[in-house]
Amino acid sequence: MNTCLQIAKLKGIPGAAAAAAAAAPGFNFVFSPLSLTASLSLTAFGARGETLWQLLSFLGCPTLDHLHYASGHLSKAVRAVDRELILSFVNGAWLDRSMEINSSVAAVASSMYGAAIHPIDIRQASLEQNKINSWIEKKTNGIIKNLIPDSTINILTRLILANVLYFKGKWKDKFDNSMTKTDKFYLLNGSTIHAPFMSSKKKEFISSYNGFEVLKLLYKKEGDDQDSRSFSMPLFLPNERNGLHDLIKRIVSTPNFVQEHVPRGRVDVGRFMVPKFKISFDFEASDVLKQLGLKSLFSSSSADLGGMCLELSRVGWLFVSSILHKAAIEVDEEGTTSADATVSVVSLLCYSPSVDFIADHLLGTLV
Repeated sequence: MNTCLQIAKLKGIPGAAAAAAAAAPGFNFVFSPLSLTASLSLTAFGARGETLWQLLSFLGCPTLDHLHYASGHLSKAVRAVDRELILSFVNGAWLDRSMEINSSVAAVASSMYGAAIHPIDIRQASLEQNKINSWIEKKTNGIIKNLIPDSTINILTRLILANVLYFKGKWKDKFDNSMTKTDKFYLLNGSTIHAPFMSSKKKEFISSYNGFEVLKLLYKKEGDDQDSRSFSMPLFLPNERNGLHDLIKRIVSTPNFVQEHVPRGRVDVGRFMVPKFKISFDFEASDVLKQLGLKSLFSSSSADLGGMCLELSRVGWLFVSSILHKAAIEVDEEGTTSADATVSVVSLLCYSPSVDFIADHLLGTLV
């Protein structure tokens, strides 16, 4: 959701957007920077060594203290605004009964993210997976279902971290349904489809730049207090019909590009057409994140999450085996509804002492 793009200013997230979009050529694409940030940030508080360094570098924080401050700021920023706008930011953690979470990680999960630690019995992996999927579905008002595929959680899973973001906002100036008309929509490959377009005769927040235009649609809020936070949706429109990829490169390569190009004032408009749309997209994010430098976190040989749980040396080594993400958004005459969820699956790498067997002298066998 675009409010997340304005809130999340951490270093690695724009690159994740570009990489994930590249991984889905020819498809509509939507993802939540904030949801991924929350999941990775909480994981960082249990990381050490090279794994911690890579996470901090990706998130743009030099130390854990800086990350603690940034996490608190993000959590505060997404609290519900007023009765006119619903914004829910919910986190949960599920820990196998065989493990004991580090008290400092539990404290961060509770204070910064409001995440309670739920005990689970991983011997009943399928049942626990269904419980977590149901929790996600409930927190997203039924929008995101069955995020965790079968067999993702198994006998080696020890910890599941989940973040859910739900947004529902009405436009400050609703579109008149009677003005919605069907017209041509041009795809990147040059073909066209017919789509419903909303329209208006009112002044709009629009700015024109070299190669693109930006429209800002305001969400309704309670009262007109100038000091209260307001939410809006910026729509970036390249002038060229096939110019989206070039515009994305400009956005992700220029710091504060979005913030610096959001319109400040209303202007008269001639023709005004905004498509209604409904998009959902899900992907396994580990490959994308590895491309952006987060390699240690997913490596069964080098991941160091030794700060996550107690007595790891007795039971094995933890690494992130999967990060699942799904986002959905719907825009119509009334406003916007969107939901996002991220699940990080932390698994156990079991090991045993190695045994040498070098047959470089006479030996016996039975045939």
